[in-house]
Amino acid sequence: MSVYDQLSRLGISLPPVAVPAAAYVPFVQTGKLVFLSGHIARQDGKPWVGQLGLTMTTDEGKAAARAIAIDLMGTLEAACQAAGTDLNGIRRIVKLMSLVNSTPTFTEQHLVTNGASELFGEVFGPQVGAHARSAFGVAQIPLGACVEIELIAELA
Repeated sequence: MSVYDQLSRLGISLPPVAVPAAAYVPFVQTGKLVFLSGHIARQDGKPWVGQLGLTMTTDEGKAAARAIAIDLMGTLEAACQAAGTDLNGIRRIVKLMSLVNSTPTFTEQHLVTNGASELFGEVFGPQVGAHARSAFGVAQIPLGACVEIELIAELA
């Protein structure tokens, strides 16, 4: 099944690439690797603000991470198009790095990040979607967002 069939089955429409909020580009390709800049969680078009362990639950954070994965796929699609392919041309989701805005006592960053990891597995399948990852708790994220995730993917 193609990536686009899976997205359709899941009822997911990919957003356009977001305009960077600072001095960076949304993605860079070097060789067959594509590096996507960090994407913050958004809800209703605005930063999804909150701190895990204070104003947000793990399940809410997981939903935010899933929303970021959808935004990342929109940017990844643009990167693929720039390389002359589409999302079916992804050989591997290589790595995610997740930053979770959390209190010093919150210890479920890995569970929050599952929101993105599980969606990549559903969309790309286990051969392509399984990836290495890091999940960190941080004191703050730009604009007060609850989660930020960056991605590295390999083109076929």
